Amino acid sequence: MEAKKNKEDIIDKHRKYLFSCIANYYEDPLIVDHARGSYVYDIDGKEYLDFFGGIVTISVGHCNESVTQALRDQTGKLQHISTLYPNEPHVRLAEKLAQITPGRLQKSLFTNSGTEANETAVLLAQLHTRCQDVIALRHSYSGRSCLAMSLTAQSSWRLTPTPVAGIHHIPNPYCYRCPFGLSYPSCELKCAKDLEEAIQTMTSGRIAAFFVEPIQGIGGFITPPKEYFQEVLSIIRKYEGLLICDEVQTAWGRTGGKMFGIEHWGVEPDIMTFAKGMANGAPIGATIATPEVADSLKGMSISTFGGNPVTCAAALATIQVIEEDNLIENARVMGQRLRDGLEALKQRFPVIGDVRGMGLMQALELVGEKKEPNPEAVRRLFELTKAEGLLIGKGGLMGNVIRISPPLNIKKDEVDQALRALEQSFTRMGL
Repeated sequence: MEAKKNKEDIIDKHRKYLFSCIANYYEDPLIVDHARGSYVYDIDGKEYLDFFGGIVTISVGHCNESVTQALRDQTGKLQHISTLYPNEPHVRLAEKLAQITPGRLQKSLFTNSGTEANETAVLLAQLHTRCQDVIALRHSYSGRSCLAMSLTAQSSWRLTPTPVAGIHHIPNPYCYRCPFGLSYPSCELKCAKDLEEAIQTMTSGRIAAFFVEPIQGIGGFITPPKEYFQEVLSIIRKYEGLLICDEVQTAWGRTGGKMFGIEHWGVEPDIMTFAKGMANGAPIGATIATPEVADSLKGMSISTFGGNPVTCAAALATIQVIEEDNLIENARVMGQRLRDGLEALKQRFPVIGDVRGMGLMQALELVGEKKEPNPEAVRRLFELTKAEGLLIGKGGLMGNVIRISPPLNIKKDEVDQALRALEQSFTRMGL
């Protein structure tokens, strides 16, 4: 009785004291009390298998002991000092990123979130190229600031009627719903080649950057064809622009087999951004660039909490666990097991129109007649999977995509448990 009273009190205070835009999943909101590994527990003690990972953020399991110990140790030693004074975790993390990122990426600036990291990336590109125009993709999501909302190309996330000038959007490589009505590979990558016409018609003939997620996150895990980035990179270079790669959701082995998502496409970005899974849930953002691009940011700049020693220590510990426990390979193997199971569900349930993604970043697009988006099916599936003790995410422009992103150290039996819960839920839907 006490737990129920406490639950009602929490929900009441959430509605009373938090912005109304802070929405919750589920008709009866799930109040998470504690978590461990791949599981979270509500205020009543019920266990849930977490296959969304705090929005693609829990890389090495909830309350991972190595990361937690690093947080404890650093908190007891030095909690804050600001960027005005060097500290060891800050410098060590910057060195580590330079060692593991692709190509010539070397210098980093740390912030508090993906939004800030993306702001920094665009500013860098504009300063370096002395050009303002940036090309992004439709269905993208880049954060909450005015600039980040302008980069975002989903109306529900663009909360201001006055976007930042100089940002243009082209069709995304959405093969399931090709914006040109074509089919891959006979399409000859029309979506990529459209970049050149966009530059020729919407800019002065030069661009600061092409800003892109390797796999679109909130867009619904839309995954480009294998040739896509090679094609767009040749166009970017022709028009003197930079490639900014938003790895906020695709980094740290999430896509399986590679540390960073863009590595699957064999191109080297000029700038990369990170957040989310970088510190297993501790708030951190980062922007890394080649030396000449990074050095374009001159003058006064400061970040009070960027490079915080505690969050940097958490990030270092998270990366160490990923490397030492071979979680990039685990994401590939378990990701394939998950994908095979999702493809099998697609064969049984017509409501599943498409399965896509890489590694432990997989999506199901739910549809009705003639591929019509079916957000109602997502709503029903959410309630059913919750009842089965499984947490999943959602996305897509129309809210009809299931997003699945468990911790990178997920086990075989946990993947199978999630697939059984999905199967039972789809069966009960009768679609």
